[in-house]
Amino acid sequence: MLSRRIVTACARPRAHLLRKTTSVPPIPHSQARHLSQEDIDDPNMNGGYINPPRIKRQFRDPYADWWDKQERRNYGEPVHEDNDILGMFSPEEYTHVSPRKALAQIGVFIAAVVGLYGVVSVNYADKPAVDRGFEGGLDRELGGEEAVLARTEDGID
Repeated sequence: MLSRRIVTACARPRAHLLRKTTSVPPIPHSQARHLSQEDIDDPNMNGGYINPPRIKRQFRDPYADWWDKQERRNYGEPVHEDNDILGMFSPEEYTHVSPRKALAQIGVFIAAVVGLYGVVSVNYADKPAVDRGFEGGLDRELGGEEAVLARTEDGID
């Protein structure tokens, strides 16, 4: 059955493959996008909104007379378009340690850990206890002659 279908399908003319496909209809002129003078004058494409300088709010004076003391802004003051990054609830920038000092502190920490490891490895005992030997080797107690022998006093099994 399947072989007949394959033969029949191969024998059919491929006229549907030779037909010319229709192309996508052109976009009407009312929907075409053209640059206007407003787009040229506004390269940031934010509708002519005047962005204040990019300064994080944490660097503003906390003791100034702000209308919104928590966000450190005044009434009617324009908000930067990246306010979610520059606001008070964004991650704080740590400026109290320079990168050079931070790398020095990390280096001192690593040196201290390696030094402590070296001191402990030199002074740490090899074994916490001494091997114990038994007279006669505990053969009978451990299962007889076929059992694995325990260590004797002289160290020979």
